[in-house]
Amino acid sequence: MLALLASYNTPPTRRLLRAAKKCGLGPYPKFPTQVTLRTVNLVASEISQSLLLCSLRTPASRLLARPSSLCGADKLERPTNEGGMDGKPKRPPRAPPQPGARSAAWPVGLLVALCFTTLPLFLALSPGRPTLFDLWQQMGIKVTVRYGYDDETTKPPEPSGSPPESRRRDVLLGGLLSPEIDEASCLSRYTSSLYRDPSPHSPSPYLVSRLRKYEALHRRCGPGTPSYDKSVRQLATAHNSMGLAECSYLVWTPGNHLGDRMVSMASAFLYALLTHRVFLVHMAKDMEGLFCEPFPGASWELPLAGFPVQNLTQFRRGSEHSYGSLVGANKVSNEEDPTGVRSESLPSYAYLHLAHDYQLHDQLFFCDGDQTLLGKVNWLILRSDLYFAPGLFLVPQFEDELRWMFPATDTVFHHVGRYLFQPSNKVWKVIAGYYASYMAKFGDRVGIQIMTLDWNPVSTEAYFEQVTACTRKEKILPEVNPDAPSGDYEATATSSKAVLVSSAQPEYAERLTSMYYEHATVTGESVSVLQQPAAGNLPRNQKVLVEMFLQSYCKVSVVSGWSTVGYVGHGLAGVKPWLLQPPPSRNKTAASSPCVLATSMEPCFHAPPRYDCRAKKSGDLGAVLHYVRHCEDVHDGLKLFD
Repeated sequence: MLALLASYNTPPTRRLLRAAKKCGLGPYPKFPTQVTLRTVNLVASEISQSLLLCSLRTPASRLLARPSSLCGADKLERPTNEGGMDGKPKRPPRAPPQPGARSAAWPVGLLVALCFTTLPLFLALSPGRPTLFDLWQQMGIKVTVRYGYDDETTKPPEPSGSPPESRRRDVLLGGLLSPEIDEASCLSRYTSSLYRDPSPHSPSPYLVSRLRKYEALHRRCGPGTPSYDKSVRQLATAHNSMGLAECSYLVWTPGNHLGDRMVSMASAFLYALLTHRVFLVHMAKDMEGLFCEPFPGASWELPLAGFPVQNLTQFRRGSEHSYGSLVGANKVSNEEDPTGVRSESLPSYAYLHLAHDYQLHDQLFFCDGDQTLLGKVNWLILRSDLYFAPGLFLVPQFEDELRWMFPATDTVFHHVGRYLFQPSNKVWKVIAGYYASYMAKFGDRVGIQIMTLDWNPVSTEAYFEQVTACTRKEKILPEVNPDAPSGDYEATATSSKAVLVSSAQPEYAERLTSMYYEHATVTGESVSVLQQPAAGNLPRNQKVLVEMFLQSYCKVSVVSGWSTVGYVGHGLAGVKPWLLQPPPSRNKTAASSPCVLATSMEPCFHAPPRYDCRAKKSGDLGAVLHYVRHCEDVHDGLKLFD
């Protein structure tokens, strides 16, 4: 229990621990890896009684140096980024030392007892503070709630559609997900993770805290609230009114295909999280019915009716309200001190063009001074087809906050993607049905996602040879014996393996099926080749989402370089993929090296800026930070590494 209190590194708990040490309490037995709530309550009760007895025989001046702050007079010390416009986190100043307490022992004893009963409640109600369950998970403690049932037959039934394993798994993903969304409204939210192996990557308590704070912000400022209505009215004015606004907003608008959209949405939400903006999605017609609402109590969908800015999908590079155009036309100045610019002098909104064809003035988005300037604009509208999250790490005012949220830098998309993207009930029905019918019976699942590039084509024959060379060389799939027919080898197979092949070209799955159907493997293994589901009359984007989630349930991933669909699949799974190297430009033969194991599971930022804001000249941004380096599949791209 003392270790649990120590994890709350705050002035009140530090003084309680010092008091316990002076009283000679502990060391208490360490928690086992699995405890019940009843056990925790008994231990807490024992410590409370011990401290109370101790306080009655210990002078108050020795027990507590500053009793007036014991029950939470000091603010909880947790790094935040809600400081000045420079973006640097500010910690609250420490309170001055308090005079010593009187020597009467009984008031101190009563104070200690009250703190042990009120401190957990105070911490639990503290905004954005991780719960005790979050800290237990971080400490490797598993808490089992027994619901008062004594045998297996009287436990509540598991929801239908779940995999056969027990639902004692952590469906909230270490506190990443809030339990406030009703399960029936989004069946995939609390069951999708059960189809994968437990992730070894736990979200940091600080990230969990920031997500809970964001959800509170979204409830207060999201569509349908008085604050939102007020901000929309202010948007209709000619000039910015940031000084009068209670909330600021980031509107994401779609571009390109679904894989590009999802990695850019994850990046945009991260940017909203860093800048304390409400994240809204312009839900185009081809995205309707794809995802569940990720935020409890409020929608993330931008209501188009009555929104002053029209034709959001028509924004392009060089649009009148784009930040690049505003800088180029000297309508906003990034040369002078940005902290001195008055928000009233800025336009009511700015468009951020962060697509693959953006130019120098658009790329200034990744500069520190320009971010300070953009922070004074109430509404930002963003269009991107890139995973630009690595570029946010290059902005000095975001660095500390990002490192607090993601101590393991290569888990950004893994955590943000699992938080944001939950398939709708209609799409989930197809995913869960296919998994139960074809994938669940295989413990060893390999996903192969194949994409060819229109601007750099390769023949089907050459690319299939590259795929099989990769799986053979890296021992991903067993070799076949060309002289031995398959016969009845499946009946005597030592083990069974499934391969899910996803590609717009069915020839790859057909060739692989034929290869393992006609010939026995040299290892005696049975290999079953699965093709992506036809998915009936589902719209194209829903079929692609089904493909990405099924690929995320595979334990080994082989994906084509440059493929954002592949990035999403292995990013959700939390596995490092084998990347099929793209062929040399304008060459219809495959690459000389078939594949390479990625050293990070992060997507690649395909078109990073070339301007180094720190050096104020063009440069190699892959050499600025040790955890932002070039990608294995896109040599000019940037990627996050741990």
